Amino acid sequence: MPMPAHEIERLIKAKLPDATVELTDLAGDDDHWAAHVTSAAFKGLPRVRQHQLVYDAFGGKMGDVLHALQLTTAVGE
Repeated sequence: MPMPAHEIERLIKAKLPDATVELTDLAGDDDHWAAHVTSAAFKGLPRVRQHQLVYDAFGGKMGDVLHALQLTTAVGE
């Protein structure tokens, strides 16, 4: 079952309340997404850890409900 943009954003913001989330539906199917997430929580963290924080927001839904997420992160203010 696909995951709509508003649900992806809700989950990320539940984990990272200050996050700015920009989403692009890559295939038009609500199943393959690109996300650019900006958060002050990323400050001082290596990129791998930044990505882990975002993926943690999905619990067990990655690879199941949400098939693919192309992720970029940036440190916010």
